[in-house]
Amino acid sequence: MTRGLGGHAPANISYHLKGAHFPASKRELIDLAKKNGADRDVLEVLQDLPGERFLSVADVMKAYGEADRS
Repeated sequence: MTRGLGGHAPANISYHLKGAHFPASKRELIDLAKKNGADRDVLEVLQDLPGERFLSVADVMKAYGEADRS
């Protein structure tokens, strides 16, 4: 996965989760990211995250890191 400023970069993913209320389901995060203008790449990353429920943005980023290592 790309770790630059766009696409799959962790900062880009967390940017599209602004306004999230936690705990949140994966579906809620995907819906919020869509509302915040996320592109298909970001939505695919969120869809592919391990787990279905997240307690914080840090929890999402931890799952992202785990998925990125796979």
